[in-house]
Amino acid sequence: MDSPTPSVLERVRASVQEMPARSGTRRVGFQAMGTWCEITLHAASRGAADRFIPAAIEWVAAFETKYSRFLPDSLISRINAAAGQEWVTTDPETDQLFGLCSELFFLTRRAFDPTALPLIRLWNWKAQPFVLPTDAAIQQARELTGWNKIQRRPGGIFLPKNGMCIDLGGVGKEYAVDRVVQLAAEFGVRDVLVNFGQDIHAAGTPPSLPAWHVGLEDPKKPGSCWGGVAARDLAVATSGDYLRKHEHNGRRYGHILDPRTGYPVDNGCRAVTVLAPTCTVAGILSTTAFILGPKDGLELISSYRGASGCILTETQRYETRQFAEHLTR
Repeated sequence: MDSPTPSVLERVRASVQEMPARSGTRRVGFQAMGTWCEITLHAASRGAADRFIPAAIEWVAAFETKYSRFLPDSLISRINAAAGQEWVTTDPETDQLFGLCSELFFLTRRAFDPTALPLIRLWNWKAQPFVLPTDAAIQQARELTGWNKIQRRPGGIFLPKNGMCIDLGGVGKEYAVDRVVQLAAEFGVRDVLVNFGQDIHAAGTPPSLPAWHVGLEDPKKPGSCWGGVAARDLAVATSGDYLRKHEHNGRRYGHILDPRTGYPVDNGCRAVTVLAPTCTVAGILSTTAFILGPKDGLELISSYRGASGCILTETQRYETRQFAEHLTR
């Protein structure tokens, strides 16, 4: 990973807080990538923890520097600015990340699409006043989406239409979680729980316990949990619209868009939790299952080796066969 810009690194470092933790563990929180991040760890020596924590914070700052679309000098911003004009040079790590996007685009039947930013901008609920997009505007934005339209080669990427753009908001944070877990292992920290905005990867165990405990929030009672998961070498991701929702002219709209239609998802789902070997996979599957709905969503989760999940609607809970094995009461 390239070095972070001084401004991003200073901002992230300034937000770092040592937080209360159970005996034998350390818990550090900080603000990065537009969300609150926490790392909880149990290290064999204090020295290992003292070396790993600053390295993790610097890595996250570097990741944000490189891939945030909100930073004008980031690689993503440069790729978007060059749309319809020229190829942009990429490095092996970025090629790997974009390759993952290609795999997930087809795995999820195009429900995961990192080029959906024109649609996201169209549904700008923060606008004052908010104007409901017209069918024509949505169709026009859809002409600028579709990961299959972009051109890639080793060391380069080209967005062929002016106005096309990439947003890694659906995969970047989850990818960062997995990479920080890998970084912990490189520093000799085997027992760690990384939680970036409720995208979680748990490695090893906390002291004297068989697994890390991850609560599952109740969409009907935000702030309380309907259950929990015993996570050991496991990632947990939840997607839902029960917190970020909007009403316009008496109709409810969620914040999760279906890039295939250009409209907010409206299929009765309220939350989807997925357990998977990596946070990247868990996050993509949870969002995609939310878009596909209970039947197709469960089929998608079940089709991925090592993954299990649960879909909550207003009235029912749907689970894959293996999901209950991880539940704690």
